[in-house]
Amino acid sequence: MEENLFEQRIDLSGLSKAVNDIRNEIGQVIIGQHKMVDLLLTGLLCDGHILIEGVPGVAKTLTAKLLAKMIDVDFSRLQFTPDLMPSDVVGTSVFNPKEGDFRFKSGPVFSNIVLIDEINRAPAKTQAALFEVMEERQVTVDGSTHIMKFPFIVLATQNPIEQEGTYRLPEAQLDRFLFKIEVSYPTLQEEITILTSQQGKTQAQMLDGVQKVLSPSDIQHYRGQVQSIIIEPKLVEFIARIVHETRNNPSLYLGASPRASLAILRSAKAIAAIKGRDFVTPEDIVEMAPHVLRHRIILTPEKEMEGITADDLIDNILKAIEIPR
Repeated sequence: MEENLFEQRIDLSGLSKAVNDIRNEIGQVIIGQHKMVDLLLTGLLCDGHILIEGVPGVAKTLTAKLLAKMIDVDFSRLQFTPDLMPSDVVGTSVFNPKEGDFRFKSGPVFSNIVLIDEINRAPAKTQAALFEVMEERQVTVDGSTHIMKFPFIVLATQNPIEQEGTYRLPEAQLDRFLFKIEVSYPTLQEEITILTSQQGKTQAQMLDGVQKVLSPSDIQHYRGQVQSIIIEPKLVEFIARIVHETRNNPSLYLGASPRASLAILRSAKAIAAIKGRDFVTPEDIVEMAPHVLRHRIILTPEKEMEGITADDLIDNILKAIEIPR
C-alpha cells in the first residue's frame, strides 16, 4: 500500500523513458558493458564525475563520447600527456595590445561534458588544476573567478596503474570522482557480436546515427526527482556504518571521507530512480558502495602483498554489517 502512495508522489515515467532511450542508442554501438552504461547514467543524475579504468580497446572513450552525443550540450575532449600544463586545461590570461590589458582565454575544460582521456598520463601539477573546477564548478585565474555552465561533468579514462608511462592520481583528485568504474573484457559471445556487427564501419559512422535524448532542462528536472527519492533513516545509518568501518579497519591505511558517504547516498537514490522506484532499498546501497569506495581507500602494504584488493575488502565490510530490513 505504501509503495503505491510513493509511486503516485513521484512520477518517474519520463526519467524511465529517457534511460531506456539512452540504453538503446548506446546499445546500437556498444556491445555489452551494461553496468558501465548504468553507472554513467547514475553519475549524470547525481551531478558526479566518473573515472573509467580499463585496458586499451574496451570502449571506454567511445562510451563516454556516445553519452555526450546524446545530451544537447557542449562537449570537449582533452588528451592528457606528461608535458601538459595547467594553463592548457583551464586557460590563461592573454595580453590584448589594442586595449592594453589582459583578457582571460578559457581552456577546453570550459564545456558541459569534458572527456579527459588517459588522465593518469599527466603529472601532479596538471592534476591539481582540476581540483577547484571538479569540486566547485568554477576556475580561479589571476584572482578572477569564472563559473562553469550547467551541467558540468568530467568523464575521465585511465589505463591500469601498472602500465608504463602513467602517474598515480593524487588522493584529493580521486576523492572528487563519484565512481571508479572498472571495465572488463567482453565475453566470447559479445566479442563475436562486435566482430560481426562492426566490420567495415568506422567510429565516425557508428556515432553519426546517435540521436539527442536529453536537454539541460531535462537533466535539471530529473536531478530534482532523484533528490526527492525516499530513503529511510535506518538506511542512512547503514551508509554511515559502511563508511565508518573503512576508517577503523586494520587492513586499511586510509579510509573513506564524508564525501564518500554522500556519494553512496546520492547514487543509491539515482539507481533506485533508474530502476523505476522512488525509494531506496538496502540492495541499492550494497550495489553502489564498491564503485564509490574502491578508489577512495588505500590498503596497508601487508594486505597488498597478500594480493587482497580494495573490492575484496569492501565486500568483507558489507558482509560484516547487518543489512537493515
